[in-house]
Amino acid sequence: MTGEPQDDCLFCRIVAGTIPATIVRETETTVAFRDINPQAPTHVLVIPKAHHRDAAALAAAAPELAADVLRETQAVADEEKLESYRIVFNTGSGAGQTVWHAHAHVLGGRGLDWPPG
Repeated sequence: MTGEPQDDCLFCRIVAGTIPATIVRETETTVAFRDINPQAPTHVLVIPKAHHRDAAALAAAAPELAADVLRETQAVADEEKLESYRIVFNTGSGAGQTVWHAHAHVLGGRGLDWPPG
């Protein structure tokens, strides 16, 4: 069910504290932690504490929570002193989503030319 913790979800387990992560920020509704396979000098994931499969499901079911996630990406960028940064939501395996819990990547600390790659 959307919003409910999933026992087999890596990010739900991070929220529950049963899997360790390097937490950089936490609010009532979100958790931000360092990516274990960083793609830039700063690579932080911001997730809702409630389980939603991807960004589209999150936006449809809980737009206020989607706004919380987006607001926290700015807070992470501010704390990391990023002058410019990229926010990425991968939605679907074809786009590179590998964990089926909505999450935003905050990437910065180096030039991020377009297109990404």
